[in-house]
Amino acid sequence: MKLSKIAGAIIALTVSVSTTAKADDDRYIIQVDNNNKGIVKALANKLGAQIHVDGNGFISATFAGKDLSQVKGLLNNPHIKLVEADQRRHLMSVFSDDAGNPMTEQVTPYAVYQSQADQLTFNANAGMKVCIIDSGLDSTNGDFEWNNITGDNDSGTGNWNDHGGPHGTHVAGTVAAADNGFGVVGMAPGADLHIIKVFNEDGWGYSSDLAKAADLCSAAGANIISMSLGGGGSNSTESNAFQAFTDAGGLVVAAAGNDGNNVRSYPAGYPSVMMIGANDADNNIADFSQFPSCLSGRGKRAKDDETICVEVTAGGVDTLSTYPAGMATSANMTADDVAYASSAMENSGAVNGGTYYMGTAEATDSGANGNICVIDRGTISFHDKVANCEGSGGVGAIIINNEAGMLYATLGDTNTTTIPAVGAAFEDRAALLAAGSANIDIGTSDFGFMSGTSMATPAVSGLAALVWSNHNECTGTEIREALKATAMDSGAPGNDVYFGYGIVKAAGADAYLTANGCAGNGGGTEPGGDFTLSASGYKSKGVKNVDLSFSGAAGSNVDVYRDGSMIATTSASSTYTDSITSKGGGSYTYKACDEGTSTCTAEQTVNF
Repeated sequence: MKLSKIAGAIIALTVSVSTTAKADDDRYIIQVDNNNKGIVKALANKLGAQIHVDGNGFISATFAGKDLSQVKGLLNNPHIKLVEADQRRHLMSVFSDDAGNPMTEQVTPYAVYQSQADQLTFNANAGMKVCIIDSGLDSTNGDFEWNNITGDNDSGTGNWNDHGGPHGTHVAGTVAAADNGFGVVGMAPGADLHIIKVFNEDGWGYSSDLAKAADLCSAAGANIISMSLGGGGSNSTESNAFQAFTDAGGLVVAAAGNDGNNVRSYPAGYPSVMMIGANDADNNIADFSQFPSCLSGRGKRAKDDETICVEVTAGGVDTLSTYPAGMATSANMTADDVAYASSAMENSGAVNGGTYYMGTAEATDSGANGNICVIDRGTISFHDKVANCEGSGGVGAIIINNEAGMLYATLGDTNTTTIPAVGAAFEDRAALLAAGSANIDIGTSDFGFMSGTSMATPAVSGLAALVWSNHNECTGTEIREALKATAMDSGAPGNDVYFGYGIVKAAGADAYLTANGCAGNGGGTEPGGDFTLSASGYKSKGVKNVDLSFSGAAGSNVDVYRDGSMIATTSASSTYTDSITSKGGGSYTYKACDEGTSTCTAEQTVNF
């Protein structure tokens, strides 16, 4: 399924009034008809504004020292539809641990196995394209099918194939790193990518940049938009852009955020965007993964809306992927000629020699002279442990975790040591203590580790492309529903705010669509299947009334929508009357959905 360009769709959607008093960096979005944009740009320039983004139906500009009400007063022009704050958007990864050395052999990240991506073959002929909005993809990494990758340059952020840090390259590798015998393998190996670089050197951009990027993704024929980014505050221009992409049949995926709290981040918080949380290799939720409430509205009108909270999770803790060439650090370790997993802490170099156990290395010890120190974690800092090893004449250090799993750490900003030091897993402690010799090699690599919902998001984007490539008659929304319907329930039973529906399972989603069809209703492809709506309109004392009745609902309640907006939740077994007090005639389109789901009836239109 290819998407056509969404011409004018952004400005055609209903928007709300922004209430933000002062925008980040005094930067604002002005929505305007494209035909009158020149007039508004000239007015903004006359008022001393600096224009940054010229988008489809909007511009973004800085009005130095002006709050929102002042800017609205200055731009008192009939061609302007809306003025709102241009929100900052940040990259989302909480920490980066450089480890592993896949320079000579292919390494499969744990999330590939965890999500069943290895059980499904990507159909390269299906035309799936993932548009990655991030910090660019560095052209020096050879683990990509570069003939399948395009991008858009930007005068403010530079060429799309020059990195703005490793984040964007790491994200792209998780989606589509090639299955070529070295490096890593992505969720949808070799998939078509379109890269849009929106972040500056400081790692942030604006909501207007994302709105324009959504249109560029559409123009490039993308099926999926992947965004490992976010920030506070909703924005109607941004929301409209992603709603338009979704309405055209696409899928938009974004990171929940990494602050470990219940704050809703955007763009992930928009209903048109699938919000992704992060789990670790042991199926536990990541402690940094944000978990906003699914409640929409307040008081008696509050109700659950699964589209504004975490919908699924994927591996996002210590995930291995591509880096700009030579920008990551790799660690290799052997003990008695047996290879063990390790993580680079500090100080490049290669050493080998006998081993000496220093306990927690709280003091220098002459027994370490000429040897590689084997050290337990605990009591004092990692830096001081390595310093005591080096002060004892040790040539290298292996620090073993004191809890299950690998030790990922650094020696701090004021590292004064020079010997190579690596972290090791607690599970390997007995073997390392028993070993008589060891080898440590720390060097540069094109592959490294990162953690964050930033890493889980491209995993889901790649999995969606993988599943969709085998069912390309489906829409993005149908792929979204299939991923949720087949996710492995984790955490509290049922849908919860941490995992949503659970950890994504590609093979499960593929089997679900094969058995049930795109609509997930037993093979039918039309919305709603046997779930139907009847609508009858009439006027009474100047009020327009529409009686709605339902048949074939799966549950006891249904959500009722008028012209795309939900107006009520009511019993599926009774008639609901919608009363409209506006004067004159009009045309109104209705549909009903099983409560809290996207399983809906066909639309019915009533004319007055």
